[in-house]
Amino acid sequence: MIYLDHNATTPVLPEVVDAMMPFFREEWGNPSSSYRFGSRVKKAIETAREQVAELVGAHPLEIVFTSGGTESDNTALHAMLRADPAKRHIITSVVEHSAVLTFCRGLEKTGFRITCLPVDRDGLLTMSDLENAITPETAGVSLMWANNETGVLFPVEQIASLCCSRRILFHCDAVQAAGKIPIDLKNVPVDYLSLTGHKIGAPKGVGALLVRRKAPFSAFIQGGHQERGRRGGTESVPLVAGLGLAAEIARKKTAAFDGKVWPLRDALENGILTAIPHTELNGHSTLRLANTTNITFHGIESEALLLLLDQAGICASSGSACLADSPDPSHVVAAMKPGSAARQCVRFSLGTSTQKADIQKSLSELRAITRTLASHAG
Repeated sequence: MIYLDHNATTPVLPEVVDAMMPFFREEWGNPSSSYRFGSRVKKAIETAREQVAELVGAHPLEIVFTSGGTESDNTALHAMLRADPAKRHIITSVVEHSAVLTFCRGLEKTGFRITCLPVDRDGLLTMSDLENAITPETAGVSLMWANNETGVLFPVEQIASLCCSRRILFHCDAVQAAGKIPIDLKNVPVDYLSLTGHKIGAPKGVGALLVRRKAPFSAFIQGGHQERGRRGGTESVPLVAGLGLAAEIARKKTAAFDGKVWPLRDALENGILTAIPHTELNGHSTLRLANTTNITFHGIESEALLLLLDQAGICASSGSACLADSPDPSHVVAAMKPGSAARQCVRFSLGTSTQKADIQKSLSELRAITRTLASHAG
């Protein structure tokens, strides 16, 4: 199998699995218990909190463990709205992940006003659009750091500075960015930031939300005193420990990430665009993650192309894995290029395990498959 869908999920690192196993077998106590058997487990959670905080340049007490990126996104939006119930306006973008957009659509049904900022053909925001959208009724801004379908990067530093100057709460979905680009929140005034484990070599089902110590917060999942009262429910210690170690490994490897995947991504991208007719890049040529390329194969339905790639042992996707069962075309590409062939796009996302031979094999199979599909279409 050649796996070119790392933006959907990543393999769990072997050392992460090893770090988790003791909490399934020997150290299975409840971390909230007062006796030593529980306190040893509690210590593992606090170690993981430090490791996740270091990945993004935050303080450990600012980290709240969640079930993943969706819960983190929903929790941040909930906190912004509860901070001042009189403010019933949220600003986001048309290309956000469904974890944000679906939550916002639900808000609209209950009378909230949602502004979805447009993007240009390269997938970039215009800062003046954001500035003009802010009103006295704005509760907060929720914008991603890196797009999951195209890899396009938003100017988070500028967005955070603008929101700070206007005293507007800012949530950033950094699910795709963490571990791929350096993040140092000591220099970026973000109020809330979402992470998830399965994008950085940890298991699915665990994530984190950074909540600045001065940011207003209301628990989304209410229950016991866990996570200092910020997220009810007994912590999944094995998953949290796995996330912690994965964050530590990702932090140490972030600086080398571009150098490892960028040449391979460019080889794949250039090979497609030069050798396969009627192909087009979606997303800015440089302002994007080093591992991601999204390409339109004009005249070829992505569903058919992906099926034949799968039969050849190559994993790719048409966009977000969370929307894989949806009959709708990519909302990201459709927003960038209205009227475009949004059902004819394929996302390839590489990881540090991707090899040169994987790219060569993929290009060979793509050339053969697209010739076959084009001949049938003709």
